[in-house]
Amino acid sequence: MSSDLTAGVSHAELANAIRALSMDAVEAAKSGHPGMPMGMADVATVLFTQFLKFDPKRPDWADRDRFILSAGHGSMLQYSLMYLTGYEDITLDEIKRFRQMGAKTAGHPEYGMARGIEMTTGPLGQGISTAVGFAMAERILNARFGDDLVDHTTYVIAGDGDLQEGISHEACSLAGHLGLSKLIVLWDDNRISIDGSTDLSFTEDVKARYAAYNWDVSAVDGHDPVAVAQAIAAAKLTDKPSLIACRTTIGYGAPTKANTAGSHGSPLGAAEIEGARKALNWPHAPFEIPESILQAWRHFGDRGHPTVDAWVKRLARSPNRLAFKAAIAGDLPAEARSALHAHKKAVSETKPKIATRQSSGNTLDVIVPLVPEMMGGSADLTGSNNTRVKALSKAVQKNSWDGRYVHYGVREHAMAAIMNGMALHGGVIPYSGTFLAFSDYSRPAIRLGALMKQRVIHVMTHDSIGLGEDGPTHQPVEHIPALRCIPNLLVLRPADAVEAAEAWEIALDAKTRPSVLALTRQNLATMRVEHTDENLSAKGAYVLREASGPRKVTLLATGSEVEIAFNAREKLEAEGIPTALVSMPSWELFAEQSEAYQKAVLGDGLRIGVEAMVRFGWDRWIGEKGVFIGMPGFGESAPYQELYQHFGITADAIVKAAKERL
Repeated sequence: MSSDLTAGVSHAELANAIRALSMDAVEAAKSGHPGMPMGMADVATVLFTQFLKFDPKRPDWADRDRFILSAGHGSMLQYSLMYLTGYEDITLDEIKRFRQMGAKTAGHPEYGMARGIEMTTGPLGQGISTAVGFAMAERILNARFGDDLVDHTTYVIAGDGDLQEGISHEACSLAGHLGLSKLIVLWDDNRISIDGSTDLSFTEDVKARYAAYNWDVSAVDGHDPVAVAQAIAAAKLTDKPSLIACRTTIGYGAPTKANTAGSHGSPLGAAEIEGARKALNWPHAPFEIPESILQAWRHFGDRGHPTVDAWVKRLARSPNRLAFKAAIAGDLPAEARSALHAHKKAVSETKPKIATRQSSGNTLDVIVPLVPEMMGGSADLTGSNNTRVKALSKAVQKNSWDGRYVHYGVREHAMAAIMNGMALHGGVIPYSGTFLAFSDYSRPAIRLGALMKQRVIHVMTHDSIGLGEDGPTHQPVEHIPALRCIPNLLVLRPADAVEAAEAWEIALDAKTRPSVLALTRQNLATMRVEHTDENLSAKGAYVLREASGPRKVTLLATGSEVEIAFNAREKLEAEGIPTALVSMPSWELFAEQSEAYQKAVLGDGLRIGVEAMVRFGWDRWIGEKGVFIGMPGFGESAPYQELYQHFGITADAIVKAAKERL
């Protein structure tokens, strides 16, 4: 601390400012988690004052180091650091309003609430796993733009719970395989959980496990700032991701609750806080930070200004500046949109009968070469998902990051979280594939992506009983309804190759929400034989074939069942029953249309919903008197044609149901 602003201010005083703010805010809120911030205050102080490359005045600077508080319950650690270093969104008033309605200091850090919070954390395991995506995006952009524009580190503070959650095993295994040397995890090794000592359930050799993952592993006294600094400095020199086990005391300074589960998730209480103030030699009123200590912290917050200024100058004179800015902006280029429309027109003219998973792959063949930010992948189902196209011939691998495809292995949950991290980092548009039945493995990360409003594209093939012989374990009869329940998630189930192309355009344009593309294994006829540049799927539902007269029946169908409903419509029309056919590729988008548009599409006649899923959710569209043709429960193992007959999802069944109700 050579600056006059930091002269006479000790490390202990800097760290104790974090401890005091944390215990005072939790006490004022009458809820929260004081133990972790108090225990990790020394580690965080070393990180923020000696290593972290950041500028609180320019929190969106593209080449900043990323700090992820994976142990999100200890949110007051992050809020304290942000206030002390000078982030404008986190004021002392916000600290005092911790956990209150409308406060930026929510119970767990929430992305978008305050600039400087890199991601929403709280569900344990998500932060450390998403951080792998941040670190991967850094390497991908570094390979594209070079050290002058992209050269930063991702730091994570994680707790015992993070390392227990299965997702962290998946993600950290992949990180070690890829040699993500710019990922440094500071493990709060306090050995206390909500139920008590971690010995109750967690006695494995964590350090040996991470060494087996091909991580660099070290251990330090988390309350020794010199040892912590030496460990971080050493971690920055390795060619592996690093785990630093920081042995700490939860609730450090609390006279009776330190090193106990009692300091984990409850306020310390007035008497305990008074004792902590004495133990920490902090004779200041609640929320009071002495000016000398605050100015010392602000000095450390300001030290990044020259680094950012120099970077801005490098960007201005870089021959890659326009491409870099375009990558960060993440817009769909005009030439890609034009190519997509031309592809759509060609499909309408040639009328292929192909699976929508193949239609999706054909669309990717058109747009991926024109959108260099797109990064593909699959969870060991590349050939089945059709996510790898000619432009993605090279995959990323250790020490070689100029590829545009990721082999995630059988790690669906980590794959979804890693893509969240790529999207949050910026400069990359991630998409990847698995089977729809395995969306349950990915669901917590999909949900978090929706909560954080991130453009992440989940390609999910084999989307119904249409996959046939693999049977009910792989037939996702309830998964589409379950995914539709997630707020801010687009579920897109295209009926043919035209709608598949439109689904990709929708997903790429949806910069504030993730998308699931549910795609078939079985071949489907082209239903849209008249081309229009307008993206009809963007309205969520539209009249694919109007009735020949005043409607008696409206058939509502999604995906592969649109073709079945089309055949039923032809039969009903032949019998003199005016019938409209509506394709509903996205319920979410349809729900966002005007009431007048919805009414015009749905009509006043009998409504019949057709989908090879369970009924859940359909009553909203078909009404009390409507009919549902779909799955009564789990599927069976057989050729898919037999399955549709067996479960009565046929044109004849639709016709029969319509005639019985009319």
